[in-house]
Amino acid sequence: MRFDILTLFPEMFESVFDASLHKKAVEGGLIEIAVHNIREYAPGKHRVTDDAPFGGGGGMILKVEPIDRALGAILPERKNAEVILLTPQGEPFRQRTAEELSRCDRLVLICGHYEGVDERVGLHLADRELSIGDYILSGGEFAAMVVVDAVSRLVEGFTGKRESVLHDSHTTGLLEGPHYTRPRLYGSWGVPEVLLSGHEKNIREWRRRQSLKRTLERRPDLLEEADLTEEDKAALKAIKDGQVR
Repeated sequence: MRFDILTLFPEMFESVFDASLHKKAVEGGLIEIAVHNIREYAPGKHRVTDDAPFGGGGGMILKVEPIDRALGAILPERKNAEVILLTPQGEPFRQRTAEELSRCDRLVLICGHYEGVDERVGLHLADRELSIGDYILSGGEFAAMVVVDAVSRLVEGFTGKRESVLHDSHTTGLLEGPHYTRPRLYGSWGVPEVLLSGHEKNIREWRRRQSLKRTLERRPDLLEEADLTEEDKAALKAIKDGQVR
């Protein structure tokens, strides 16, 4: 899978993907990451990439022309490629969005900056607009890093153990339950006995109940769209009635 990142500040990505799993994935040929400087595609001697907004107002607007020229150079054909504008006005980036994007061969991420991006980029050049959260960043570069990371780890072989990805928070529509490791007793803080029992069915059921409980406590909104079984619904009722701790 290939990621192309269009940005005014390519130096921001120099160390981010040159470590840990991303570096191994690039070296192993699982993913490609190419960073492109939008300024190189701006016409004229001074390579101007922004201008004042029509109608007045504060801030500067990222121009459409250099982005269009950049896309034409790096993506002459859009076969199985998705062009994404990262903007606070975009649709929320969720786990299911990452799963959907992981099925593409190529993603092109346009990093917004300044006061915003010329509306014609979103209307005519991008396939979709994404936002990673309801807050404002100094630039789309940080959002691009998040998207690349979330999508990359869904590529087969990226994390090593596929099972660890399948049970992550939000992958199943719920938050993960608690995890424990050695030592078994740390001061007065112990580990739930069920995890020490070796009984796989009981452990699996306990983890599912804890996942439901944590989601209900911390992100009840997720339960509205979660795919719940009848056993899940019964467990949620017991949790609400105070029968599950």
